[in-house]
Amino acid sequence: MVRLPYARTALQPANSACAMNSCSNCCRQGVCLPAGLSSANLFDLDELTRVKRRVKRGAVLYHNGDRFNTLYAVRSGAFKTVGALSSGREKTTGIHLSGEVMGLDAISSTRHHYRAVALEDSEVCAIPFAKLQELTLRIPELQHRLLRMLSSDIARDHGLMLLLGSMTAEQRLAAFLLSLSRRYKRLGYAADHFILRMTREDIGDYLGLALETVSRLMSRFQRDGLISTQQREVELKDATALTEIVGHW
Repeated sequence: MVRLPYARTALQPANSACAMNSCSNCCRQGVCLPAGLSSANLFDLDELTRVKRRVKRGAVLYHNGDRFNTLYAVRSGAFKTVGALSSGREKTTGIHLSGEVMGLDAISSTRHHYRAVALEDSEVCAIPFAKLQELTLRIPELQHRLLRMLSSDIARDHGLMLLLGSMTAEQRLAAFLLSLSRRYKRLGYAADHFILRMTREDIGDYLGLALETVSRLMSRFQRDGLISTQQREVELKDATALTEIVGHW
């Protein structure tokens, strides 16, 4: 198996532009909030994203019930969101990768609905939402970009409902791997090689499956030549077969 092909375009070289502190120089620019903005508009957005926060693995960025006033663009690392069911049990509700924006679900209210936990040492750009709203009034392209991000979030929520409501365990895991593949591709990474940022326990919690079921299916997919795994690294060797397993999705 090829070792960790992070991307078609190197997103994390040692001296990359991601070491810079502005949207104008960030290598996530093409997939994050600034995507498609002119140089002049990027300068305006730079003023909103000067605050960076480093979050250690396992630490919480924000809690369920915290007042919403900030969006967070994942600069490096990854996060999971965790919600509480009516029974009191907690459930993993999503994963957020480098280049994606967190907190969009709280725009319609004044509180966050989930807890955001770092899956590894991570860094985020903190974007004051009130100031972002003001900027979108002057920059229609930024408003359109924000709406597209909201739409993508809604689509992922609907996808999760479909996963949990109508698919077998095998279909759920295959759909999850294919979904990650598409997201990594959109973010500039290789679609067929990626790292599973979530533990298998988290994946099972997200998909409504027992840990043993996830492990058994991963082993079966590998035995059947559909994937290859090495620790957290995954290679999709037969995406067509995975798609056939999912069927109508």
